[in-house]
Amino acid sequence: MSLNRRIWLAGALGAGLSAWARAEYPERAITMIVPFPPGGVADAVARPLAEALGRELRQSIVVENRGGAGGALGIGVAARAAADGHTLLLALSSISVLPEADRLIGRAAQYRLEQFTPIARLTADPTVFVVRADAPWKTLEEFVADARRQPGRFNFGSSGNYGTMHVPMEMLKAQAGFHMTHIPFTGAGPAVTALLGGQVDALASGPASIVQQVRAGRLKALAHWGTGRLSSLPEVPSLTELGRPLQYAQWSGLYVQSGASAEVVERLRAAVRKLAAEAAFQQAIARTGSPLQYQDAPEFAAYWKADVESMGAVVRRIGRVE
Repeated sequence: MSLNRRIWLAGALGAGLSAWARAEYPERAITMIVPFPPGGVADAVARPLAEALGRELRQSIVVENRGGAGGALGIGVAARAAADGHTLLLALSSISVLPEADRLIGRAAQYRLEQFTPIARLTADPTVFVVRADAPWKTLEEFVADARRQPGRFNFGSSGNYGTMHVPMEMLKAQAGFHMTHIPFTGAGPAVTALLGGQVDALASGPASIVQQVRAGRLKALAHWGTGRLSSLPEVPSLTELGRPLQYAQWSGLYVQSGASAEVVERLRAAVRKLAAEAAFQQAIARTGSPLQYQDAPEFAAYWKADVESMGAVVRRIGRVE
């Protein structure tokens, strides 16, 4: 056999082996960590995503809820998992601020931002201010006036200190000049349950966690932290409309560990990109109460970087919370 022939065969074999190696991922079932209990926005988005992505990757994807510390515990678990693409993270925007919050408190962070590679943003919704349907307030301004008259009389629930339900309420408290007691829970689901049960008076939540309760007449939405009207709650005004120009987005994004290979990252990106273009997946996400607002990795990485910077500044203004 000639030298040229042997070189050609070696190249062809190498290319074939490379393609075969890429086709091996995923080799087994994938775990998608949701760093909150069931019932919240992250879980609501993760379920249809895991089902659709599993079909696309031809491998089962198991959603694992690991709540605690406003999402930090579950994110830490994902950060420490093997970087082979078989453990994914479906995080909310709290991923941006928790390391900065740990720094303020003076404790070791559960994870570092650089431990994760963004794959795609799935949703990005403003949080919504809600109270029980039988509460006396018909508007946000009525609530604010009551809270000013009775400092500390009312309380609000959240998914944990510095989380996506805590930060927007601190922004509103500072802007409107009233005091409320913060009661953290392990996730949005327990916080909403506490509101329904009368243990807390109000909360700020992504639409996916509360829209069905609002439609069923059990909760009342008074305002949201967006700019225009929400498709899921078109009758609810934004804080900007009410003369309080505050904005906060509770977004959800898919991540893999930074040590994952380029082939794994590209396979995941391509799979989610394909899903995002399909009407069935768009409808599945929309049924959660949060329409799909997809960004591929480059756009999402830039969006995330800006969010880290802006929300880090908010956390520093909030200061130390025990």
